[in-house]
Amino acid sequence: MDPVATKTKEKLQKVLDVLKDDLATIRTGRATPALVENIIVLAYGGSAKLKVMELATIAAPDNQTIVLTPFDASVIHDLQKGIEAANAGLNPVIDSNVIRIKIPPLSQERREELIKAMKHKLENGKVMVRQVRHEMIEDMKKDYDGREDDISRLTKEIQKLVDETDKTIEEWGKQKEQELLQI
Repeated sequence: MDPVATKTKEKLQKVLDVLKDDLATIRTGRATPALVENIIVLAYGGSAKLKVMELATIAAPDNQTIVLTPFDASVIHDLQKGIEAANAGLNPVIDSNVIRIKIPPLSQERREELIKAMKHKLENGKVMVRQVRHEMIEDMKKDYDGREDDISRLTKEIQKLVDETDKTIEEWGKQKEQELLQI
């Protein structure tokens, strides 16, 4: 595979990774650790995302509950405050040495709002893909100045990679929409 195509593939994979993380933040009415792992928590004199600080284990024992078990019981109230301050619509309750978060079912109106937000995120992902395509074609034209056959061949190869990435984004969107519409 040509170095231009390899570099394009790497950049497109980074876009997909960012988009996947972004889509994971959209609540589907089902409890998942992704709903809380990016919440910023103030603890030990600093602040960071819950996942990064590694303050607790995060589990989803059923579709309606998230359970956080702090490694250090002294930060349990910091975790609770961080989750409440995130305005994610989550209500953490301290139950002895764990925090339980019940995930309420989504209303139809809320589902439609989330689908709209999800489609916006997908469109942003497609914009990032087009930016990668534009950058790679411009870089390639500089590197292959005057070699029209190579430019044409590599442009087609880049477009093929972009089309595959767009198809993946569309599939993710359909899958996420189905999850949001499930009751």
